[in-house]
Parts: sequence; C-alpha cells; structure tokens
Amino acid sequence: MPLRFSELCIDAHDPAALGHWWSQALDWPSEITEDGDVALRPPGGARPLWLFLPVDDEKVVKNRIHFDFTPDDQEAEVARLIGLGARHVDIGQGESSWVVLADPEGNEFCILAAE
Repeated sequence: MPLRFSELCIDAHDPAALGHWWSQALDWPSEITEDGDVALRPPGGARPLWLFLPVDDEKVVKNRIHFDFTPDDQEAEVARLIGLGARHVDIGQGESSWVVLADPEGNEFCILAAE
C-alpha cells in the first residue's frame, strides 16, 4: 500500500496567529480542529492539510525543510507578503533568482521567479 501525503505539521509558538498568517498568505480557509489545532485546507480538497501545532520553544535555527512558491509576479508577491508581516532573511543564498522570506515565527520560505 503506497503512502499518501495527508498532513504537514508545523510547530508554532502561537498556532492561531501563525495559522491565520499563512491563511492570509495562501488565501486558504482556516479552522480549529477538534484537537484544538489550527488547520488550513488547500482549495478543491487537495492535500496536504496544513496543521499548526502548539510548542513551547522558539525557533532558533534555519529550517531543514522549507516551502518554495512560484507566483505570477515575484516582486508584487514579495511586497504583499512583507505587508502581511513576512521579512527578508539571509541564509547565505547570495545572488539568486529567488527571494528568501520568513513568516512571523521565523520559518523560512522562498518566492521563486515567475515561470
């Protein structure tokens, strides 16, 4: 039986706030699960479901896994995400065609150049 990628679990100091931020960033609806976690559901019933789970500790090192997003307009999308509370981060990427940002809890993600 093959594995199915059903949930992506994201540790968060404040799951409600971080889940809300990503809900705005992705334009995906959020909901509180019966366990009290925050869930984002991709449009059209796609998977994986994003679950924001409470943790007491703060993020202190670079992520070992991150998200890459390809927008229609990289510059406009970076500006929109900065307006929502993302910030530029330097992880040693140097001159590149992508922009590295971090969400309000410091989780890095990349905005790639439009295809």
